[in-house]
Amino acid sequence: MEEQQIKWDLCATKKDKPKTDELVFGRFFTDHMFTMDYTVEQGWHDAQITPYQPLSIDPSAMVFHYGQSVFEGMKAYVAVDDSVQLFRPEKNLQRLNRSNSRLCIPPIDETFILRAIMELVDLEKDWIPRADGTSLYIRPFIISTEPYLGVAPSSHYKLIVILSPVGAYYEEGINPVKIAVESQYVRAVTGGTGEAKTGGNYASSLKAQEVGADKGFSQVLWLDGVERKYIEEVGSMNVFFKINGEVVTPALNGSILEGVTRNSTLQLLKHWNIPVVERRISMEELRQAHKDGLLEEAFGTGTAAVISPIGQLTWNGEDMIINNNKTGEISRKLYDTMTGIQYGKINDPFDWVVKVKEQTKISQ
Repeated sequence: MEEQQIKWDLCATKKDKPKTDELVFGRFFTDHMFTMDYTVEQGWHDAQITPYQPLSIDPSAMVFHYGQSVFEGMKAYVAVDDSVQLFRPEKNLQRLNRSNSRLCIPPIDETFILRAIMELVDLEKDWIPRADGTSLYIRPFIISTEPYLGVAPSSHYKLIVILSPVGAYYEEGINPVKIAVESQYVRAVTGGTGEAKTGGNYASSLKAQEVGADKGFSQVLWLDGVERKYIEEVGSMNVFFKINGEVVTPALNGSILEGVTRNSTLQLLKHWNIPVVERRISMEELRQAHKDGLLEEAFGTGTAAVISPIGQLTWNGEDMIINNNKTGEISRKLYDTMTGIQYGKINDPFDWVVKVKEQTKISQ
């Protein structure tokens, strides 16, 4: 089958770019976006790069009523040699298709979409900030667009990719954050959609996040939705704990998102011969480890923040201060190594980096 081509419709005028000190996460957007449509009759078709603009969509579009949507998050970086590069984007698109399957959305051609993303990033490369800790955030997402109020999978979809120059996700940066352990609300259960990156998972987390923010916490740590005792993940991150010399992270169980940064962290720890295990871990075990002086370090991992040290966990009114509320040795080494690879400052022994300039053109 002949490969699709991308149609181009470029901006007549371009927006002013934000200054580096104005950058926050997800508030500014570039001049262009990528779109593609799906119908049962045509499959995925009409790939376009167009000016960033509002959508025209029917009020009865199924996404508004039944939440059939998925998304991903990845970043583009300007490397020290001035090349533009992505970090393991194929893993994000593989996960997007896993989310598609769970939400009954037709699969995308991962190779084509990756190359389309690279064309869009190449077009918008002047938007990529160059200061330390900054990048161009890439948000691919798919929504159901069929105008129909029946409860069933949609037959029409739209895939969109937008780009946003960003600074640090947390104001604290690589400094430790305060996390509240959530005991009242539930985010997901095994068999649900917790392992898919779908909007509903995040909507269900907002109330607990709002309550936590009012009390000065950066995020909440979710426990399992059945017994309310086993650790799962932080709202925007997977989570790791160093206990008595061994790094522990909750095993994937069907309700935990399989993070790309989580996977990269596991590979790095094994590469460094640091003991690491994926297993079930309870809050009571963690509390006891803290009480015994064995909880040496804790951190979250995710595309947005990369590595975020955890300096305090609060559970049932008890504050657990970790590593004297300082960034731990492993957290710092992981952050420096991961970002070093992302910005081309150090060698990439895993072939994680994809250079945008090495793309094959698919435009007309």
